[in-house]
Amino acid sequence: MTRQLISSGSIFEEKIGYSRAVVQDNWVFVSGTTGFDYATMTIAEDIVTQTDQCLKNIASALAQAGSTMAEVVRVTYVLPNAQEFEACWPTLRQYFGEIRPAAMMISAGLADPRMKIEIEVTAIKKS
Repeated sequence: MTRQLISSGSIFEEKIGYSRAVVQDNWVFVSGTTGFDYATMTIAEDIVTQTDQCLKNIASALAQAGSTMAEVVRVTYVLPNAQEFEACWPTLRQYFGEIRPAAMMISAGLADPRMKIEIEVTAIKKS
């Protein structure tokens, strides 16, 4: 069994003690990912822009793990305000419309009040 830890360089990973993603054999587990632009440690104010940045961050972690968005089999969305979820749908369709992973949306508070969405995925690397 092989295990690989993936880091985005986010300060949160070091402060809290987790990895952006963990590769275990052919599985890739991407931690809950927010809309922070890790290069600048800034976050947009609107949920649609945050959603797009979340998915870019996830795609980057998957690439480092040797996987792609096309290999995502499960996605979990967490939003403090469930009423904002529908505004994300067009962006989510852009990334997952053809892939159609199993999905769940949870309404819960997030660590920083600026965060409007957090997304977690599981992917399986094709052999």
